[in-house]
Amino acid sequence: MGFGIDMAKAREIHKTKIRAAREPLLTALDIEFQKAQETSADTSAIVSKKNALRDAPADSGIAAASDEAALKAQWKTDILGTSPYN
Repeated sequence: MGFGIDMAKAREIHKTKIRAAREPLLTALDIEFQKAQETSADTSAIVSKKNALRDAPADSGIAAASDEAALKAQWKTDILGTSPYN
């Protein structure tokens, strides 16, 4: 009998990695947002990006991942950047 991956723990580790990756991205977007406000520019795209980053740890694909490969595939490079699993 082999040892398997504790998927509940793996999901929490994955969410922690997402939170760590999004922190500097949110900080950069906060600055971008402030600059846009100073010039009365449209901030809707910035707000959308920030919301996507905030929602990333709650992505339904994370809970649905049945194995390690499926969980790693839930890293959204379009919003979080390079996967830590490469």
